Amino acid sequence: MLRTASRVDANQPAVVKALRAIGASVLHVHVLKNCFDILVGYRGLTFLMEIKATEKDQLTEGEAEFKRTWRGSTYHIVYTPDQAIAIITSRPPCPTCASSPRP
Repeated sequence: MLRTASRVDANQPAVVKALRAIGASVLHVHVLKNCFDILVGYRGLTFLMEIKATEKDQLTEGEAEFKRTWRGSTYHIVYTPDQAIAIITSRPPCPTCASSPRP
């Protein structure tokens, strides 16, 4: 279900810009209700990221339920561009994804 107005944390543009600067693909999905903010592709891997402005910010009830029941890739909560970059660069490239671009 799409929301008509979703709040974007103030740091989201900086996180997205930093990820794209190192060659990551970023898809905004924050308009989906009770989900996460961005889907990130990097070196053949996919990352789910919920961006929060501060560590005091809590997941909404819907976000927490999604995180609890999600059976795919790890659901990451990030606060800074450096943290988002550290998450995606800490994993080795997908060994079976020959078509994925390598920076």
